[in-house]
Amino acid sequence: MSARAAAEREAKRTALILAAAQSVVGSAAPIAISMGGLAGYYLLGLDKSLATAPVTGFNLGTALGMLPAAALMRLVGRRYGFMSGAGVTSIGGLVAAFALFDGNFWLFAAGLMLIGAGNAFVQQYRFAATDNAPLAFKPRAISWVMTGGVFAAIIGPTAVIYTREMFDPVMFAGSFLAVGVIGVVGIFIHSLLRLKNHVAAVVEDDSLPARPLRAIIAQPRFAVALLCAIVSYALMSFVMTGAPLAMVGCGLSTDEATLGIQWHVLAMFGPSFFTGRLIARFGKETIVAAGLLLLLACAAVALAGVELWNFWLALILLGVGWNFGFIGATTMVTDTYRRSEKGKIEGLHDFLLFGTVAAASLMSGKTLTAFGWDALNWIVFPIATACLFALAALVLYERRRISAPAE
Repeated sequence: MSARAAAEREAKRTALILAAAQSVVGSAAPIAISMGGLAGYYLLGLDKSLATAPVTGFNLGTALGMLPAAALMRLVGRRYGFMSGAGVTSIGGLVAAFALFDGNFWLFAAGLMLIGAGNAFVQQYRFAATDNAPLAFKPRAISWVMTGGVFAAIIGPTAVIYTREMFDPVMFAGSFLAVGVIGVVGIFIHSLLRLKNHVAAVVEDDSLPARPLRAIIAQPRFAVALLCAIVSYALMSFVMTGAPLAMVGCGLSTDEATLGIQWHVLAMFGPSFFTGRLIARFGKETIVAAGLLLLLACAAVALAGVELWNFWLALILLGVGWNFGFIGATTMVTDTYRRSEKGKIEGLHDFLLFGTVAAASLMSGKTLTAFGWDALNWIVFPIATACLFALAALVLYERRRISAPAE
């Protein structure tokens, strides 16, 4: 067997293992998202406005865990780093379950923050799949890992349906004990990896020096792309976090709310298999605009009624809208910086992104409690529309710049 064939075979094995890990460990996220707000609601007393704070804890855990996860993997390698991340996920599930038995709201939020920290490691799977893969196989490696996200959307909500009443009358404790088991299974799956330590500080061929951060931020394309990426993710989090509470509040069952989140997560990951091809064919700006329009369609469907189909269709549109808007916008961001600037731009991007997403998930519960489900969806219209106008202004500005020398 040639060295190239051996490398591709090993890369396929790695991608399959990471896809399996994505399916299992990645399923903790939909459990935390679908049950976090509902469990928080039941734990709180009269003031329900903080019901979604545990989901905020999950998002904060993911944001705060990004840099430590990367540092740990540089220190001990991907394999042991991912095993540690799965262990953190398991501990978070056990802490959340204990908090439910104890009736401790803030300990429950801390448990979800730990699950979120474990999710920071999950975010690295698609990059790890490409570390030592041949160039031609890298796109397929990412697709294989993304396939795992589709299975995670099935495994997580299914686990909730079968475990949430396991310790009745302590609702949802079984679901978070299931997260503890998921983490342990994830440790075993990661132990099968044979990844070589990835050297993060690979020197890339870039003859252009790094510019000051303010010079990069001042680019209109960067500002609009970052705005669209943050808005797409934040609006998705804002509506999704409140949806399970709204569904149960409108008389639908917890199982129906859980299945709604399942369809939503499937809609988030499913289009990833062809989003890249759509961007190549129609352009980044067009796909971002399509994503923002789908977010507006989601809000319109949600405002049309409170039947089961309204919620489920709105959540599906929300997932696809996030996929198009976020992936398209982050691809636009990559046009605006040099390789030598990659580290600081990605750090700024993740800090602003996850900080805003965490705030959106917290405000979702407060808005829902104070003003209702309709008001929560009305907020989508001015924000998404403002992004569409900014995107259109950017396109016109860049077209004028291109045509200016010919005038």
